[in-house]
Amino acid sequence: MPEVWGESLRHLGEVRMLRTLRTIEGAQGPRVRVNGNEVVLLCSNNYLGLANHPLLVDAAIKATEVYGVGSGASRLVSGSMELHVALEERLAAFKQTEAALLFNSGFAANTGILQGLFESEDVIFSDDLNHASIIDGCRLAKARTVVYPHRDVNALEEKLRQEQARRKGRFLIVTDGVFSMDGDIAPIPELVSLKQRYDALLMIDDAHGSGVLGPCGRGTAEHFGLHDEIDLHMGTLGKAFGVCGAYLAASQVVIETLINRCRPFIFSTSLSPSVPAAAMAALDIIESDEGHERRQRLRHNTNIFSSTLRKAGFDLLQSETQIVPVITRDPEPTMAATEALLGRGFFMQGIRPPTVPSGTCRLRATLMADHTESDVLAAAEAVRELLSQQNHV
Repeated sequence: MPEVWGESLRHLGEVRMLRTLRTIEGAQGPRVRVNGNEVVLLCSNNYLGLANHPLLVDAAIKATEVYGVGSGASRLVSGSMELHVALEERLAAFKQTEAALLFNSGFAANTGILQGLFESEDVIFSDDLNHASIIDGCRLAKARTVVYPHRDVNALEEKLRQEQARRKGRFLIVTDGVFSMDGDIAPIPELVSLKQRYDALLMIDDAHGSGVLGPCGRGTAEHFGLHDEIDLHMGTLGKAFGVCGAYLAASQVVIETLINRCRPFIFSTSLSPSVPAAAMAALDIIESDEGHERRQRLRHNTNIFSSTLRKAGFDLLQSETQIVPVITRDPEPTMAATEALLGRGFFMQGIRPPTVPSGTCRLRATLMADHTESDVLAAAEAVRELLSQQNHV
């Protein structure tokens, strides 16, 4: 049996599809050390630069001193620690909902939410490029899943119309707010219109929008001024918040249903108490003038990087956020570019199938508020020069 796995790994290596882990030294800042060399980090989701912020570090240390390092068991077994409850109250207020529920990861949240809420007579309408956790959540749910082409609201309405004729249960439209590999934003106004027309629920996975988009950093729905129209606000704490874990903000009845039916919540030991403490410190920053200034810097860095490469003729898809894909098409040149960029002092990951469709391999850059303008410009120039040599323009 091990020989089969070994042969599979050898084949992946031959076609430049083998994934390996890199070790970085130091915190998740704008610069890290890889293989002993300092490089500009352009593949972290630490968008606001909070992962090593002194206020978050101090909050985590103080919480550890008071509450210890572990939470003991699942919350239904050993009880909810007061820091978990306090963070849920803060998140509900932040997302302007009745309640919120913490999860250990975004993957656990999406699989658990869909599994816990939807039954065999329900129908889930899912964007074709939704995150893998939504795809797996749809598989775990008893509901039937209907996939619609990426951001194609006309195709979605046709599918809603077809399903309406034989409808027995609830409809859910589920979408990423910011799509993690393309950097584009879901058409929330049109989805809200369809939700209202077909009496559907609307769920946004706002992992890459929360903390970043909207005047107050509340995310994609606030960006469009439609915050109150979303039924299920899912978000993560491991990206702009700089910590780890995830949450759902929704009505009280939804949260209570998940407490009783969501398997990842019921059967998982809860987050270490240092996590909610640090996350509340992150919320303090996000809601402050400092948070506003960090969001402005992030947009500035994103605009510099994207505009430089677009003017040079590169395909960045429809990216309009801090996630910037630079299309390279095939695995071999993509991974060669990743290694070459690392040698030049820029750590930017190549993305290949099955994460993205065949023929759409890319260098995926993620900008941070803490990147300097000179580093951003130097990174864009390095990508331009390297890919021009590979004839990607």
